[in-house]
Amino acid sequence: MNRLNNRGLWVTFEGGDGTGKTTQADHARRYLRSLGRDVLRTREPGGTPLGDKLRHLILTEQMGSHTEALLFAANRADHIRTLVEPALAAGTDVIQDRYLDSSVAYQGYGRDLDPAEVRHLSMWATGGALPELTILLDLDPAIAAARVGSRGEQDRIEQEHDEFRVRLRGGLLQLAAAEPDRFVIIDAGNTEAQVAGHVRSAITNRLLTR
Repeated sequence: MNRLNNRGLWVTFEGGDGTGKTTQADHARRYLRSLGRDVLRTREPGGTPLGDKLRHLILTEQMGSHTEALLFAANRADHIRTLVEPALAAGTDVIQDRYLDSSVAYQGYGRDLDPAEVRHLSMWATGGALPELTILLDLDPAIAAARVGSRGEQDRIEQEHDEFRVRLRGGLLQLAAAEPDRFVIIDAGNTEAQVAGHVRSAITNRLLTR
């Protein structure tokens, strides 16, 4: 795998909506800071001023699959070059909510695009940058949908139908199976504290084996 040459640890969180990515990314940030490490917490879509504008478009405007994939890639190109790469080069750990695997899963497996082409687009946009560790929070789509529903108002992507959620989960699991050295799969159906414990273990193991 082509990874950024850096001193900081780059960890991404993946999973469908309702799997607890944001919560667990926050736990991971606090854990790394408790070890005395500098940490940057970021997300996609978003992460930069331009990225936040693109995020608003992506989550609120109706658009075709190709347009959606291109907007995600544009956000990703800006995000990596202006925020993630400089932080890693300075020795800062990066905890990131979603990265290119989300695009492959959502626009590829979930929608009607070729997953390989979606991946190629993001790899081109980022110069092939991949995280050292990707934590996939896996959860039954029906349970995830119930969690999302309990939050109230949903964005355009969170409103996707059940069949989409099933395809999305299957796609993410395929991605994890294809790159076992990068991915760690964690059952998001456990309690928040249990999941956080598994996340800490995954991060600790990666720090010890870098």
